[in-house]
Amino acid sequence: MAVRCITCKGRGLCGRPVCPLLIKLEELAALPRIGNRLSGESPPEVFVGRHGYPVVRAGPLVPVGGSPEQPALDIARIISLRTRMVRSELEIHVQDAKNPGRLLESAQQIAMSSRPVETEVSFVRPPEGRMLFDGVLSPMGPGGRIEDIDVTGNPFVPRKVDQIVGDTDVRASSAVCELYSSSISVDHISRLLSVGLLGRDRRLVPTRWAITASDDIIGNAMLGRILDMPEFGGYELYSGGILGNHFEIIFMPGAYSFELIEIWHPGSAWSPEHLWIGSDREGTTGRRTYSPLAGGYYAARLPVLEHLLRMKRQAGILALREITEEYWAPLGVWVVRDAARAALESRPLRFETLEEAIRSAESRMRTKSSAWKHHSKSFSRQTTLSSFFASDSSKDPR
Repeated sequence: MAVRCITCKGRGLCGRPVCPLLIKLEELAALPRIGNRLSGESPPEVFVGRHGYPVVRAGPLVPVGGSPEQPALDIARIISLRTRMVRSELEIHVQDAKNPGRLLESAQQIAMSSRPVETEVSFVRPPEGRMLFDGVLSPMGPGGRIEDIDVTGNPFVPRKVDQIVGDTDVRASSAVCELYSSSISVDHISRLLSVGLLGRDRRLVPTRWAITASDDIIGNAMLGRILDMPEFGGYELYSGGILGNHFEIIFMPGAYSFELIEIWHPGSAWSPEHLWIGSDREGTTGRRTYSPLAGGYYAARLPVLEHLLRMKRQAGILALREITEEYWAPLGVWVVRDAARAALESRPLRFETLEEAIRSAESRMRTKSSAWKHHSKSFSRQTTLSSFFASDSSKDPR
């Protein structure tokens, strides 16, 4: 069950109409009482679903009970806050982003803002249904069909966002990179992409796709620059994490490569019964197919590429992500991104060999390298090269 659940992450690949793991999570969340009308500050956040594509449901998230509270780094508290975020849903074709009606245009105005926006939404009937838990998305409360939307506050739109949204000649990938280079957050960029405000052929993009696409587009643009940089020398190890997601990230000599090994312990979000270990890797040519580790792969890779760019070096990267039972509910790939960034903000430890770095990493992990190293191509490659040079140097030079 653990293997299928981690691979599926609630997408229904087992054939069941409803994921039993998500049902258990929903039972822990007390859904709020909601009437036909709701007002409050949208975080700002807009959700675009994927079911029924190309006709999807889209609309802003509005909190029950007024303004949303500040986020907290406690899973139970995060779920409690996210339960209050009600999905307002407008059924719309993805191509309608080019010529939006008033309701979609209101949602787009909210998406452009970098600050919460006071919003009033009226529903055809009181919102109901399931909470939304997912491996990519943040949890969300129930949804309801929109009757009307009024943006009663003034959206705060950064100048660069206003400029790029108004430019219909720039490609979406170029727009994403230009926004990122202007210090617009990845979350804000994925929101703009999702509501169809970037690129030439504008369309709505389901939120889960837009999140991973933003991580991937930005990462690939950075990789193009990194490959022109000198290679890193020595071994450095960075450690840290948040919310039961712990990273050990090793920088190794050589040309760029990135490998992520995920270790899911029993009791963690998608591994209720057994230990599960999976891996994926890329080299200097990047990826040509979608990673089997899903959005978490791209979310973990982005902070590593950011770090390489700051170092002005390319390197081989071995990233070990250990997920413990402390991470008992899926909160979205932002957790992976922030956990990797937390690790890379630590003071690095330096070593002469990969084996020394692995031993140091093991001292902070529950899982020994004997359990995961056969999953790693980076480990075997580095070990083979080390053995070759060691044996070569031992030869009599005469």
